[in-house]
Amino acid sequence: MAKKVFIITGEYSGDLHASKVALELMKQNPDIIIEGVGEYNLENAGVKLFRNHKKMGKVGLTPASVISHFRLGIDIINYLKNNFKPDLVLLVDYGAFNLQMAKALKKEGIKTFYFIPPQIWASRKYRLKTIKKNIDKVLTIFPFERDFYDEAGINSSYVGHPIISEIPKLDDKEGFFKKHNLDMNKKLISVFPGSRMFEIKFLLKIFIKAVKIIENTMPDTQFIFSKAKSLKENAFNVNYKTLSDENYELLAYSDALILASGTVALEAAMYNTPMIIAYKGPLFFYLVYLLVRNIKRACLVNIITGVDYVKEFLMFDAKPNKIAKEIIELIENKDKRAYIKEGLTKTKSMLNEFDCAAKAAQIINEELIG
Repeated sequence: MAKKVFIITGEYSGDLHASKVALELMKQNPDIIIEGVGEYNLENAGVKLFRNHKKMGKVGLTPASVISHFRLGIDIINYLKNNFKPDLVLLVDYGAFNLQMAKALKKEGIKTFYFIPPQIWASRKYRLKTIKKNIDKVLTIFPFERDFYDEAGINSSYVGHPIISEIPKLDDKEGFFKKHNLDMNKKLISVFPGSRMFEIKFLLKIFIKAVKIIENTMPDTQFIFSKAKSLKENAFNVNYKTLSDENYELLAYSDALILASGTVALEAAMYNTPMIIAYKGPLFFYLVYLLVRNIKRACLVNIITGVDYVKEFLMFDAKPNKIAKEIIELIENKDKRAYIKEGLTKTKSMLNEFDCAAKAAQIINEELIG
């Protein structure tokens, strides 16, 4: 009898990562039946969608959003229990919703795996209790996560990071520079101030001031700001060249990067581009974060390697002059560049142990055929 898997994602990246796993599952087990909650990536992979999640990824705990998620959860459980009857449910990222789904699935006796689990290693370690009680196996994407789950007695396997296979290989710097009227003889510094309004509010002015200092100190530099498509035009007032849909090119072809803290630092590491990261937000939220965090580092490169390769400018340390000084050093000091690149190379090699999607699918398929 054909085995059945149901996949639950909640936003674009989860849909993308899950689609790769679905394709591998179909390759390894051609008779498998996969349905799920997702978007066009899962659908294009051949997964029958129970529900499209376009409305799920909206930020904010509005009453309408909470009610919508609650109703969706009920609909999923009823469908799985009464109609689809899966052999396994794969939760992908989207922790707030999927951890609640895990509780409901456990009550129904449905086997549940979690791919790209909540980052309990960073904060909210109390979620380990929920994971241990309700998840049969966790498929982790960072090698250091295994220690957290092992200590908690949770069944887990490291499967590698999806970014390794998903990030594009680029090798046309000259064409990119020509397209955007950039000077090949000048250093390119790209700035990523974030994709959320609060990040723009707190970081954009700081980054602009830092850029002006660099520009005045090093005339042979040029700058591009990355503007997230989700941001409104009036929220991004920058008197420098801006691009909205060529982030990978900026990460690959820049000589240095000024980044808001986040996954973008990991993407930059894949291109071996030196960077600094910064974070600044409301003081109250930062104080709460200090109470719930499990680690003191913020940059994923530093967290993965356990070494402070990338300079972090957090909260009160996020000052234009400090950021500018570090970027100038990254460009002028060959030893400093080499040291950071050593960390970036190490990061990439540590995440490249497995083909993530193939390894995740292998573990799931082994469970199914038992």
